[in-house]
Amino acid sequence: MLEQDQQVIRGGLARIRSVYSSLAPAERKVADVVLENYKQAIYMSVTQLAEASGVGESTVIRFCQSAGFRGYQELKLVLSRDLVDPAEDLSEGISPHDPLESIVKKVGHANTRCIDDTVKLLDMRALDTAVNWLIGARRIEFYGVGQSGVTALDAKYRFVRLGLICDALTDSHLQMMSAATLDERDVALGFSFSGSTKDVVEAIAKAKERGARTICITAYPRSPLAETADIKLIAAASETPLGGGSLRSKIAQLLVLDVLYITAALRLGTKARVYNELAAEAVLHKLY
Repeated sequence: MLEQDQQVIRGGLARIRSVYSSLAPAERKVADVVLENYKQAIYMSVTQLAEASGVGESTVIRFCQSAGFRGYQELKLVLSRDLVDPAEDLSEGISPHDPLESIVKKVGHANTRCIDDTVKLLDMRALDTAVNWLIGARRIEFYGVGQSGVTALDAKYRFVRLGLICDALTDSHLQMMSAATLDERDVALGFSFSGSTKDVVEAIAKAKERGARTICITAYPRSPLAETADIKLIAAASETPLGGGSLRSKIAQLLVLDVLYITAALRLGTKARVYNELAAEAVLHKLY
């Protein structure tokens, strides 16, 4: 079993091709879509892949099992690894033989490109609406887990200085309990690089169900989170949704967050300046 699992992990597309002839006719429809559109398939939900294949969701699950995957999430993970070599993705073409100066330049170039791409991708109308929602909310809840959870905490740190009532939650249970208490006066903002983090998607869905306005910051406009939230703000991605690991995804998220924060502060005007000064004075004695 271990040997088979390692083989699957090394080449998902090759595995699908190797079992193609043994698949049931309906399962072959799923295989055809995956093989022909694997770059898009890694962003699809089970429902989306089923619709694209003209089959039911249960057929997609059977296809995964027939092809040797433990489930749909493993299929997406393996396809993601097929799409981009993790080592190449993390190193941005850096060679072990590169001098330090070259490494610095390549990393800096990659991060700069990520910022430039994010600026180009931002929808000004969506951004404008998001800022207005945030400054007009009774309460703002920021949701995120893992690395995106750190960004959610950073968002709270910034917006509380504007005098806005907000919180950041990184625990899945607390996120759901929080979302369940929101209403049309509130805003929930979810952070997820992949847009496929189940905990965050579910929390945003619950907040939306309760009538709250919902916003997300993600790298993938076709992800479950982007399709759930009322407003999606896209942070540029230069790695696969299941890859992660590099700082670039964090930088892109922080850029979008910084734009939201600065624009909100400008629109709040005197109120923002007063609360920012009060917050600064409150922690001044913490410094030597």
